[in-house]
Amino acid sequence: MGATRNGKQSLSGSENLIIEVDEDKIRCKQYSWYFAPIYLLFWVGLFFAVIYPLFQALPTGIKISEEADKPGQFVAERAQEILLQISRLGPRVVGDVDNEVTVVNLLLAEIEKVRQVLRDDVYEMEVEVQRASGSYLIKGLTNHYQGVQNVIVRLSTKSSNSTSYLLVNSHYDTKPGSPGAGDDAAMVVVMLEVLRLVAVSGDPFLHPIIFLFNGAEEQPMQGSHGFITQHRWAANCKALLNLDSAGAGGRDLLFQGGPNHPWLMEHYRNSAPHPFATTTAEEMFEAGIIPSDTDFRIFRDFGVVPGLDMAGVYNGFVYHTKFDRYAVISLDSLQNSGDNLLALVWSISNAEEMYDTEAHAAGHAVFFDFIGLFFVHYQESTSLALNLFFSFGAILLVCISLWRMSRVTGQTMGTYAGVFGLLFLLALAGALLAVAFPLLMATFYDWGNRTLTYFSNSWLVIGLYICPSVIGLVLPMTLYLTHTKCNKIPHTYYLHIVGHANCVLLAILCLGATALKYRSAYLFLISLIFYVAALIINLLTRLHCRGYLWSLVLIVFQIIPFIYHAYLFHMFILILIPMTGRFGVSTNPDILIGALCGFGTILALSFAAPLINVFRRPNCMLGGLALVMFIFCMIAVSDVGFPYRPKTNVMRADFMQVHRKFFEYNGSISHEDSGYYFHLGDRNKEAPLRDHMNLTNLVRLGEDCDSELMCGIPCYRYCSAREHALWLAREEPVELPYPTVLEFLSKTVLSGGYQVRYEFRLTGPPNMGLFFKPLDGVKLLRWTFAPAMLDNPATYRPPLEVMLTYGIDNTPIEFFVELSKDDGNFNEPVFEMGVSGHYVSPHDKRDALSLEFLATLPDFAFSMEWPSSYERHIF
Repeated sequence: MGATRNGKQSLSGSENLIIEVDEDKIRCKQYSWYFAPIYLLFWVGLFFAVIYPLFQALPTGIKISEEADKPGQFVAERAQEILLQISRLGPRVVGDVDNEVTVVNLLLAEIEKVRQVLRDDVYEMEVEVQRASGSYLIKGLTNHYQGVQNVIVRLSTKSSNSTSYLLVNSHYDTKPGSPGAGDDAAMVVVMLEVLRLVAVSGDPFLHPIIFLFNGAEEQPMQGSHGFITQHRWAANCKALLNLDSAGAGGRDLLFQGGPNHPWLMEHYRNSAPHPFATTTAEEMFEAGIIPSDTDFRIFRDFGVVPGLDMAGVYNGFVYHTKFDRYAVISLDSLQNSGDNLLALVWSISNAEEMYDTEAHAAGHAVFFDFIGLFFVHYQESTSLALNLFFSFGAILLVCISLWRMSRVTGQTMGTYAGVFGLLFLLALAGALLAVAFPLLMATFYDWGNRTLTYFSNSWLVIGLYICPSVIGLVLPMTLYLTHTKCNKIPHTYYLHIVGHANCVLLAILCLGATALKYRSAYLFLISLIFYVAALIINLLTRLHCRGYLWSLVLIVFQIIPFIYHAYLFHMFILILIPMTGRFGVSTNPDILIGALCGFGTILALSFAAPLINVFRRPNCMLGGLALVMFIFCMIAVSDVGFPYRPKTNVMRADFMQVHRKFFEYNGSISHEDSGYYFHLGDRNKEAPLRDHMNLTNLVRLGEDCDSELMCGIPCYRYCSAREHALWLAREEPVELPYPTVLEFLSKTVLSGGYQVRYEFRLTGPPNMGLFFKPLDGVKLLRWTFAPAMLDNPATYRPPLEVMLTYGIDNTPIEFFVELSKDDGNFNEPVFEMGVSGHYVSPHDKRDALSLEFLATLPDFAFSMEWPSSYERHIF
């Protein structure tokens, strides 16, 4: 310490470094406590003033009357008119007349209108309806289909000799019970309008364009499989634009790209006028956090076609329900989709990279938009360099700053290293508490049967999860700073070191994510870049030696990362809250929402939140946040916290009206009954229904799963959750629209005597299922269907599921199975086979008792329901 002079103290650390500062200012003079609420409200106001409106922003939809003044631009009103026609058809399920005939004819009629205005002096247009049959393995089941349809248009420039095609895909089929305006008719009509605009433009393009109107995506993804594995144009498709939806309206999120083709991101950046994208969504999707899938998987895995996968993500509450109607798709959202698709089609169809896409396969890309204003992308190799440079650079600058502080105050570097080490541990504790507190809230609410309280009122997550996360983030630091005397090190330096500790923590996380090859490490990189920039300015200007002025620079430089991270996690919360309604009964979805809020708080506020210690009485701010949390908790346990609302935020209570028969080896029926098989969508199970429906004898089928093939139920598609199935018996048998009939054709013992072949014929509705379970000592060797499951017996263990679907071709399905038996005795039971029939068409009548039961479903619930049959046979 130097001598005191005129009330000032000279802090000298070297011969060349002498700084004079007011002792009160450098040590402990904090700002008045009443500025602290204003500081926190600044960040809240920033969210509602900037992030929220930009997230909701959409271009104004262009009307037909404006077309002459805006030539070449997407006309949303024309697309909207076609959307109305399609959505009026109601549900369009594979095999139903509306899907196989009516909507196909409508599409062909619209395409014919395009042909009438086609610039045939410039373009050639070919149109055909493909009928495809095939079989493949997907997600633990074998998917077998026949006669599914695709409407395909090939548009090319007469002057082009390119054999590389751009593929644009969407689907017109729907889930049972849903008109599918958002999923995916909106994208179908956007494609039709883009096709028209290109066809009338007269502008040449290098590469032919395939418009694939896919008739069987919901089955799942049979139409795309049929095209990419069988159609004569499939091998020429070198790039893909896939359009789907997990909601209705709003903006389209680019959530998958490539893989390994970053040039596609370059075209998205240069052409898409309304960017909306993030690498993090891609990694979450690949991790299975998002319970959906798209045709992108089929084109990638079976056709090795790189592309961009875009989907509507707004208002997922109506996804796959009867409320996915024309009225929920705004003109502006169609304009947003159309503008992007039109620009991408023009850009990629003229891309030089299309001539040899493999030559431009250069690894994964990191990509994201900044609040819809612009798009950023760079290659994974660049990401590695940036992450390493800024992470190690941040650590180095922190070391320099600590050295500078030690020289200014005259304390040893060891003193500052010790303080930094302690504050780093407190920063780590704060980050852990920022995640742990929301997770504890989620767990407590689950124990109290109050899951999904935010489902209809998403603002509740502010008090339930974000406030606890902020408290956890700053609690260790605040308690330490308020109970530490500023003797050797000034309070302002302590607070500065808090920022350094958080910086080093984020740098370590960035390095760890980079080492694990998570491209989402860019989230840490954004925080590091702006903290490093603020730190450099403070080092150069020596503001950290002038009281708390350095914090103003830090606050300014935290605005951009706060806006981005808050925008990103706001998006994820709005996407995932509707999805929590279909996570299933075994998963506590509040854990995911709480974790998202925790991670979002860490990224958005790691540097800004601890600055409440600039003000006096920071503990009062923590108390205020705790009070807000308490108020929100009280609101959540009131009627406001009831999760569901009619029409807008419905509970998913899917069920089948089932008639079951259990045949024994001798052909006799050992048991026959009827009932309702429930597949409930969320954690609340059947509890919200009990006050409205007679569920007195509802039982869980878990015990039957040990004794009966597939628990004795006609589970549909993915049956992994069948042990949570619920069964409500009824005395009167369910009346089926028509029978599902299994005919046993022949049994042949093959040469050698240890193998046998069974042949069958199956007739019934367009959606059926088979389940196979060899008995002890028996192995299933071969069958009619795709062999992948049988080729990997260690992965796919009995019972094995085969899903059968037919579209326009209702020819009976004939199939065989070949099995081996250790003792060669085939005069006794060899295997069990379950046969299910699903009458999902809206034209298949429900019996009177089923309709009566369905009428008791409360208005806040939606049921995807249909009659089903189930037979268990032993051969």
